[in-house]
Amino acid sequence: MTASPPAPREIWQIGGEDSVSFLQGLVTNDVLPLSRGPGLVWAALLNPQGKYLADFFVARRAEDPAGVLLLDIDARLAPGVMRLMQLYRLRAAVQIARSPLAVSRGTGPAPAGALADPRHPALGWRLYGEGAAEDPTDWEAIRVGHLIPEYPAELRPNESYILEQGFERLHGVDFRKGCYVGQEVTARMKHKTDLRKGLVRLKIEGAAEPGTAITLPDGREAGVLGTVSGGRALAQMRFDRLAGPLEAGAARLEAEG
Repeated sequence: MTASPPAPREIWQIGGEDSVSFLQGLVTNDVLPLSRGPGLVWAALLNPQGKYLADFFVARRAEDPAGVLLLDIDARLAPGVMRLMQLYRLRAAVQIARSPLAVSRGTGPAPAGALADPRHPALGWRLYGEGAAEDPTDWEAIRVGHLIPEYPAELRPNESYILEQGFERLHGVDFRKGCYVGQEVTARMKHKTDLRKGLVRLKIEGAAEPGTAITLPDGREAGVLGTVSGGRALAQMRFDRLAGPLEAGAARLEAEG
């Protein structure tokens, strides 16, 4: 199965004297370091029930002054996220506008101004400038190999919980930063709950689309299929239903190892 082309990204600029504090009160990760210098943060926006709405990168380039942040987001998620940010903005001194910049990414030597992808070293770097470029990296193979979820194959708005999708392991949530939308539910899952479901990697034979239900031989549902790459797949699974043969449509799956 060949890798899918990358989904279009949009870059938005969040500016103004309250830009950092505004985002700090909304997203799952700590963006305060971006008030002190360049960097790249991966974060999510949740609904009040603690479920995923969107994920994105928040960037500050070396050439940008304090208070000017870039939001790098899947173009399909951008309209809804921008509507929410305008609602949450209230009287904050924040300006939100589409940026003409584009994002390039790669896994080879990083060009000047590039920022390391904070999720995993295997994901290389991201560079914000006038043109977009991609090296021939098989990004889906990297994601499957390192259990890295992506919208919409794994991350589903108003359905996914970020701790079940590995956000803590991938540096997408900070439990010391204070309040944000959905924080109480996320903290409770972290400190008071043993997760019964999560993102896993499976062996797969045959073809099935992301979103296909994964079932046990007796028909009980065990999980949902995500990205497939090179005989391996990501899946959101119940941990107590991983043993034995599994099916997703015409595909056959089993746990690795």
